[in-house]
Amino acid sequence: MSELYKSIMTGLQEAIDDANGVGQKLPRRKVVIEPVKQYNAEEIRVIRKKTGLSQRLFAAYLGVSSKTVEAWESGINCPSGPASRMISMIESDSTFVEKYPFVVQG
Repeated sequence: MSELYKSIMTGLQEAIDDANGVGQKLPRRKVVIEPVKQYNAEEIRVIRKKTGLSQRLFAAYLGVSSKTVEAWESGINCPSGPASRMISMIESDSTFVEKYPFVVQG
């Protein structure tokens, strides 16, 4: 048998043993995903103002329309999914917009 074959078979056997609870040689880590935060109109407005961006630029930064940001800030709609996740990242790091400048002000 070739060395490559032996290595592959050894790796497969280790994976099988690990899956069956024998030896557990493979490293493990626990990952917990926090639920997406729900933002109200005032929270969105405060976060946007902290970035120093207008509604139009904030919308462009998030990849949504300016009408969408207007609706969020007036309480008509709330951000969800990827937009909420992005807003939570902006909220938790006051330099986020500077670190990741997707929008260039001219």
